[in-house]
Amino acid sequence: MTRELSSPMSDDQSVPFGEVTRAFARIGVLSFGGPAAQIALMHKVVVEEKQWLPEDRFLHALNYCMLLPGPEAMQLATYIGWLLQGVRGGLIAGALFILPGFLVLLGLATAYVTLGDVPAVEGLLFGLQAAVLAIVVQALVRLSQKTLTSPLAAALALAAFIALYVFDVPFPLVIAVAALAGVLVWGRGEGARVQPAVSADSVRNAESFRAAGVCLALWLGPLAVLMLALGLNNLWAQQALFFSWTAIITFGGAYAVLAYITQVVVQDFAWLSTADMVTGLGLAESTPGPLILVLVFVGYVAAAQAGLGMDPVLAGLLGGTLTLWFTFIPCFVWIFFGAPFVERTREIIWLKNALRGVTAAVVGVIASLAIWFAIQVLFDVVSAVNLGPASLPAPLLTSLNVPAMAIACVAGVLLIGLKRGLFTALGISAVLGIAATVFA
Repeated sequence: MTRELSSPMSDDQSVPFGEVTRAFARIGVLSFGGPAAQIALMHKVVVEEKQWLPEDRFLHALNYCMLLPGPEAMQLATYIGWLLQGVRGGLIAGALFILPGFLVLLGLATAYVTLGDVPAVEGLLFGLQAAVLAIVVQALVRLSQKTLTSPLAAALALAAFIALYVFDVPFPLVIAVAALAGVLVWGRGEGARVQPAVSADSVRNAESFRAAGVCLALWLGPLAVLMLALGLNNLWAQQALFFSWTAIITFGGAYAVLAYITQVVVQDFAWLSTADMVTGLGLAESTPGPLILVLVFVGYVAAAQAGLGMDPVLAGLLGGTLTLWFTFIPCFVWIFFGAPFVERTREIIWLKNALRGVTAAVVGVIASLAIWFAIQVLFDVVSAVNLGPASLPAPLLTSLNVPAMAIACVAGVLLIGLKRGLFTALGISAVLGIAATVFA
């Protein structure tokens, strides 16, 4: 049975810090497949295996994170860490969620800049990309089973999917309508009761607010220094300002703003070529961590190619690290400042039901991203078909990538049919990907 927690956990209830660290180190290494797979992985570890949080507590945190700009899975990890071990738990959980992917992307970006195309590396990433499809399907099924517990919830999920996938409705509008629908549909009816929460720990909350202030200073302070000391024509200052801006506007996850990011870095700033950006997206989708880590690749390649009077690899490493800082430090601000307030809202029935509507819509959001990703991986040629206000991706059926389909099916059998571990499925898929690329 899951334990009931205070808001956040008090010291005598808290999970040992070492256990939190080990659990999120594992989650960080295994966090392939975008938000659907990442959220499901955290649910499996935190709710099912460790039983550190009850189901409703996990979903309440997820709902808040879905409303924030930035990567919702990384922010959910930070929120859960905060619940379990206060500020230090939030810091370690959030950091461990992004560091494995960051380090892998630095290595891959270095190989890309110094070696160019390496067939073995391309094959490894190809195999992992195909395996991610099986991970996403498995995760989406699990999340749907946990969330869509009524016909009304299923209807909200379907409506959110159609709005995003077919009509390209802005993500914030979809979430706002889902929240309103939750209040109108459920009101104070069945399922509206909220378990009374324990009074918030004022010491913990004060610590959280101080941490938010420190993170805000660590974000805006270096940004101001770079802009004033180097000027807006300097690459470092431009990167700091642009990546800070993306941290504010990325509602709906990285997919929602990829077109904007690509336009700015390729056309406006000319930091990368279109081919560079496509490569970066492929690498980011095939490595652990949130897709927005593609910005690390952008920062690395832009700095390496600009030279900046230093060794290209050193310049790239500095550019990638600067990108990470200005992209993810704001995430800690949102969580440390907002989490104490959000925990108190568990007692407000109408807000509980608004977030219940958001929870249902999230399934539709993730389904739309999963289908988009599947089409991009399985077909080499994809165009768009416009039918009035509707727009649908139209893959060329004859461009089906048979090796990708085969590897995805193998991964699906291993994960879903044979219940094998994630490392096993990814390892076999990587080997198959290398074989398909090198011996093609």
